[in-house]
Amino acid sequence: MRLKTILMITLIVAFLPISVFATVASSSTIYEGIDVSNWQGYINYEEVRNSGIDVVYIKSSQGTNIIDAYFRINYNNAKANGLKVGFYHFLTARNEEEAIEQADFFASVISNTTPDCKLAMDFEVFGSLSIEEINTISEIFLERLKEKTGKEVIIYSNASDARDIFSASLSEKYPLWIAEYGIEVPSQTNWEFWEGFQYTSRGEIDGIRGFVDRDRFTNDIFLNDSVQIPESGNSENFNQDREYIVKRGNTLSSIARMYNTTVRELVILNKIQNPNLIFPGEEVLVPINGNPQNEVEYQTNHIIYTVEAGDTLSQLALRFKTTVADIAKLNNIKDINLIYVGEKLKIENNE
Repeated sequence: MRLKTILMITLIVAFLPISVFATVASSSTIYEGIDVSNWQGYINYEEVRNSGIDVVYIKSSQGTNIIDAYFRINYNNAKANGLKVGFYHFLTARNEEEAIEQADFFASVISNTTPDCKLAMDFEVFGSLSIEEINTISEIFLERLKEKTGKEVIIYSNASDARDIFSASLSEKYPLWIAEYGIEVPSQTNWEFWEGFQYTSRGEIDGIRGFVDRDRFTNDIFLNDSVQIPESGNSENFNQDREYIVKRGNTLSSIARMYNTTVRELVILNKIQNPNLIFPGEEVLVPINGNPQNEVEYQTNHIIYTVEAGDTLSQLALRFKTTVADIAKLNNIKDINLIYVGEKLKIENNE
């Protein structure tokens, strides 16, 4: 009798609709997407678009003072190539005051842009916060962000947190962009539907060197309006100019990359007549849009680069337009997978 009961339950479960045990798409219309940050470096968005990508979510900011080094160039180039654009902020708040501060910072960074997609909160590192504190911080951040930008918002979360951390109350107020890899349909969470589904972190797309997150989005991800986000009242606190002393081997393009800007912006800001002519010791104003990338020491034919946390030889090879083999040979590196934070590497100057 017990075996018969188990068999009947198994058959019933097998024929239940998949939605009972899954979080499903909010509509049948699906758009192919990616999400990017400084880790991808320079992206050729024309090739990305031609690869069938419709939507790109761009990391704009993190915490209270970090602006992604490629935020502006990603936004400008994605827009120029007709892609639908969204932004996300990596939230690190540990109390209600920091939640408000980071929402204000996010709004300031993306002010004067025109996103096409809901603004995303990426809150995934919680420290010692309780579940109640996590949910309170999330709601305060999201409500403040809506107030400052006038835009709809969305929560980015892995499936586990969307089930065990973020509350049913949040799921009733805000839509979900879910991350779960290696499956076709995300597992059951406190949300019935997803508007975004990040299904791999190892996507490969023309126009991007290395791996990139791949996503699917429904048409519900799009904003109802195309109104520019207004200038934030405290934006002057986050975008200031500073002087940079030109070093031997610098070009305007290398300085622009270090300071999250473009050659055109440097030319306009400094009233430069010839963009190909700058001199060591010359002072150049650069817009500070967050922390500059690691500055490098230029020698006659080589760059001396100090390794930072997260660096790999392959990333450095892409950044400095060389190869892993050449860097390894110049520095007598035996194991190309082993470099150390603080180590100084000699790299051929191909600028």
